[in-house]
Amino acid sequence: MNNKHEITLRKTVAADLEHLFIFQLDEEGGYLAAFMPQNHTDKQAYIEKYTKFLSEPTINMCTILVDNIIAGSVSKFEMDGDAEITYWIDKKFWGKGVGTQALRDFLTLEGARPILGRVAFDNIGSQRVLEKCGFTKIGTDRGFANARQTEIEEFIYKLI
Repeated sequence: MNNKHEITLRKTVAADLEHLFIFQLDEEGGYLAAFMPQNHTDKQAYIEKYTKFLSEPTINMCTILVDNIIAGSVSKFEMDGDAEITYWIDKKFWGKGVGTQALRDFLTLEGARPILGRVAFDNIGSQRVLEKCGFTKIGTDRGFANARQTEIEEFIYKLI
């Protein structure tokens, strides 16, 4: 993005969830994200799940704004005792540096370290975002990707 666009983060609020739900319905985005809930098209289930997350103390959810327009989300959550990062950028903002800047900004707000990031083996854009933000690839895993209906490899990244 050129410098005239302002990228900001704010704590996610319930009203944001309607926008964020629509973003994750994008088929190409879902394919790249790969590891999505089986019922990712069920709006009521999505809203209920993420509404609960808003008050969960181990989850830090932020909404990404570009010129005050909701452009995605970035969050820290915990799984099996590890802090992990996840993010989703609206497709119309792909390739413009929004994900990288938002993650950089988020990492200044979120102090959990080490923090992991997982990404599908063929999601080159997301791999680049993690690498630009200082994450290092530390391994691989395999898991069933609901969005692809098959088991795939995922790369595991870590920021210390």
